[in-house]
Amino acid sequence: VQLQASGGGLVQAGSSLRLSCAASGRAFSSSAVAWFRQAPGQEREFVAVITWSGASYYASSVKGRFTISRDNAKATVYLQMNSLKPEDTAIYYCAADDTIVILTKAENYDYWGQGTQVTVSS
Repeated sequence: VQLQASGGGLVQAGSSLRLSCAASGRAFSSSAVAWFRQAPGQEREFVAVITWSGASYYASSVKGRFTISRDNAKATVYLQMNSLKPEDTAIYYCAADDTIVILTKAENYDYWGQGTQVTVSS
């Protein structure tokens, strides 16, 4: 499967952004899709995941501010990010895997998008 992440940008603290992850090449509707992020000099960290059935799970740092959703007809997963903080600044990657369970480790995912930069100024 090929994943294409988009929607990043430069925003002020408190603003919102919506990231998109468009998939092609295989049965997207049966895959779990996650968002990870990586800030300069830091390891890639889990942000959120949504399973094929719509179950979702969030990192504690974004819970209540970010919402992950999917549109299987469009083969796209979204990450709505509200109340953005400077510490949310990172490259955001989407990843997919054929699993029915919630996975939060990057090494569990077989397919990755190219990343989209999110910069939040204070």
